Amino acid sequence: MKTFKFPARHGYAVEISPFIPTRLACATSQYYGIAGCGTLLVLEQTETGITLVKSFDWNDGLFDVTWSESNEHILLTGGGDGSLQVWDTANPQPGPLQVLKEHTQEVYSVDWSQTREENLVVSGSWDRTAKVWDLSRGGQSLCTLQGHEGVIYSTLWSPHIPGCFASASGDGTLRVWDVKTGRCRLAIPAHKAEILSCDWCKYDQNVIVTGAVDCSLCVWDLRNVRQPLSRLRGHSYAIRRVKFSPFNQTMLASCSYDFTVRLWDYSRTEQPLLETLEHHSEFVCGLDFNLQIPNQVVDCSWDETVKIYTPLCLAAPPPSARVW
Repeated sequence: MKTFKFPARHGYAVEISPFIPTRLACATSQYYGIAGCGTLLVLEQTETGITLVKSFDWNDGLFDVTWSESNEHILLTGGGDGSLQVWDTANPQPGPLQVLKEHTQEVYSVDWSQTREENLVVSGSWDRTAKVWDLSRGGQSLCTLQGHEGVIYSTLWSPHIPGCFASASGDGTLRVWDVKTGRCRLAIPAHKAEILSCDWCKYDQNVIVTGAVDCSLCVWDLRNVRQPLSRLRGHSYAIRRVKFSPFNQTMLASCSYDFTVRLWDYSRTEQPLLETLEHHSEFVCGLDFNLQIPNQVVDCSWDETVKIYTPLCLAAPPPSARVW
């Protein structure tokens, strides 16, 4: 396991570059995001550890980060002042390239579209709105989508369907939106508690997972939402982030305020929990799979660390490949 320590900064989100498999970014905040400033850390994984490539400071906490899907140097963060910040790792200047300010409360989620037909960003805010942006068109959003009755904690583009994203909210619903019409296509009362995270399956455009304050993950088939495909229990406090594996259709990871990261296979009805990792001493808020290095996971925590590792359940060969 490789560890990077960042004193006096608490990790909120971490994402690996889609271009450089050893490059990652971490959004952090001072004083647990309650007050103070934020720092975007750009890190490099080496043979022996993790090194700092560059850091960018912002005058408020940073709660999420996403890499550009079209330029390996560009990143976007969401801040506590309601703004989105565009950063360029190749720019010698310390400040952002662009600041997008329309949200009236904290921006808790940002995501860059992965489909080739578009180059759009979606943001989700505590002001209960999601906004879609085209950064090539200047500093104004293309549209604002309203409908949630609570804070929006997570907004995520479909990796399959252009112009489609999902949002998870404190109102207990998961919503799927169509940017072209500006309307909500589907609203699912997914949990009887705040939903802090969602993620799309990389292999099936109809499957999505939610993670909530009720300590459960629910896997949904959008063609039949009367009940989840699977409900995964094991965490003892709120689930902060969920991620589907890019290499296994039914495998996913979750991190929680119970200080753990857990790996699951929802196709296993008897024992879906594969592994529990207890290597943090505070809330674990950020989580990502490496798209180019199979089975590698990265996370970040309020204990001021980023960790890179391969869970044991992923390192072991599948049963069919074992030689007895």
